[in-house]
Amino acid sequence: MNGTNLFKIAFRALANNKMRGFLTMLGIIIGVASVITMLAIGQGSKRSIQEQISEMGSNMIMIQPGQGMFGGVRQDASSMETLKLDDYQNILDETRYVAGVSPTVNSSGQAIYGSNNAPTTVYGVSPDYLDIRRYKVADGDMFSDQDVQTAAKVCVIGQTVVDNLFPEGTNPIGKVIRFGKLPFRVVGVMESKGYNSMGMDQDDFIIAPFTTVQKKILAITHLQGITCSALKEEYTDQAIDEISEILRRNHKLREIDEDDFNIRSQQELSEMLTSTSDMMTILLAAVAGISLLVGGIGIMNIMYVSVTERTREIGLRMSIGAKGIDILAQFLIESVLISVTGGLIGVLLGVAAAIIVNKVFMFPTYIQPWSVILSFAVCTFTGIFFGWYPAKKAAQLDPIEAIRYE
Repeated sequence: MNGTNLFKIAFRALANNKMRGFLTMLGIIIGVASVITMLAIGQGSKRSIQEQISEMGSNMIMIQPGQGMFGGVRQDASSMETLKLDDYQNILDETRYVAGVSPTVNSSGQAIYGSNNAPTTVYGVSPDYLDIRRYKVADGDMFSDQDVQTAAKVCVIGQTVVDNLFPEGTNPIGKVIRFGKLPFRVVGVMESKGYNSMGMDQDDFIIAPFTTVQKKILAITHLQGITCSALKEEYTDQAIDEISEILRRNHKLREIDEDDFNIRSQQELSEMLTSTSDMMTILLAAVAGISLLVGGIGIMNIMYVSVTERTREIGLRMSIGAKGIDILAQFLIESVLISVTGGLIGVLLGVAAAIIVNKVFMFPTYIQPWSVILSFAVCTFTGIFFGWYPAKKAAQLDPIEAIRYE
């Protein structure tokens, strides 16, 4: 019996039981659609995280005070005062792999203009901070190095602060706002970045010279952190080694002493978040893949029923010359047709669902071609795997006993 006849017989058998065939496909359809949608959501989240980290500066390095022991008591990092201006200056002067350096100090409080006020955070930095964090001034200018040296009361504000303090649409450039009791003249407005993937507002801040915040708001002499950028992302490790060597020397740490500072890079953060995202994607795909397994079991069940119902037909075919391999191929083709047709419909539904999630719910999705190919290949394999045993059982029937079957 040639292949064309086998396909015709398989198509005819499925056409005679359309509803049963569709319900059998449903498990495959749901499984394939779920796998594609879940992988698209996982990959979309991963790409979104990577893009946001890249926008922040993939070569950024953050230095924070570390824990320390004083009088036998381990101090919390937030209470440590190990980072000094000398550390910042030495990193600026002595490193070869560092492109930009900025001290960082910050304080939370109330920003006020006229009768409008809103809680926000003021960050004390140097002008290099904009290049390190890849911020851009949309209107006005950034404060200068001279403003830093004189601890000038000038600032650059984010778009959220503009919206809260100047709701009437007044141009904030040149206006004097207050942070707590300290007046600041607004010299620039930052380009809006909106919310990140973790729901944090990236425009709710005030940037001022670090000397101003350090002396006139916090009244401290140490730094709360230092932010740097490597020349290139691939030089991040060399830059960290240089910074670590300078800080250990400045802090007079012996070889056996632990670092009293912490250095973190965006590269490290990116790898951690990407790893977490990949794990969640695998988990989602595994849960969705259970539907494929259920669909495969459904195919096996229906094929068993089909073999039982058509036992006499099988006996008649074998009695007029059909071989066991022909019967095996016939039922195997039926199971593959069910799984492949279900897979095609599932692919279309999965792609459509991923697009709907992106457009309607504004959640990042990204459909990778390999996920579609893999899902389709898995459902084809499922049809062969779960259809093989019932088809083999049909091929092994005794023709005489099959004809007698009621």
